[in-house]
Amino acid sequence: MKASDRYLKFVEWSDEDQCYVGTCPGLMLGGIHGDDELKVYRELCQVIEEWIEIFEQDGQPLPAPTAGKEYSGKFVLRVGKDLHAALAVDALRRGKSLNVHCVGLLREQSGQYTVSTGDA
Repeated sequence: MKASDRYLKFVEWSDEDQCYVGTCPGLMLGGIHGDDELKVYRELCQVIEEWIEIFEQDGQPLPAPTAGKEYSGKFVLRVGKDLHAALAVDALRRGKSLNVHCVGLLREQSGQYTVSTGDA
């Protein structure tokens, strides 16, 4: 496995820039821009290899990998007292626990994502 395989790579359309933008969060700032999605991805991969070489030449440790990361299924989210109360009341109204209710709301809003690591 190459060191670059340990980092997530994203190529997404940007309405603001009217082009594809390739990024590698956690490893490099900025991104690669272009009109061809595949070319942007290829260039992104090349730039990531160059970033890794720079880290190695400078004797700097690579940032923590972002690909293949394991998630616990838990995170703390601060929402404020009013929203907390509203969510708790809404969960009670629906006969659900606050956790189950919030997970359902998050799933509805993030339906575009297909990553699944298990049920809550």
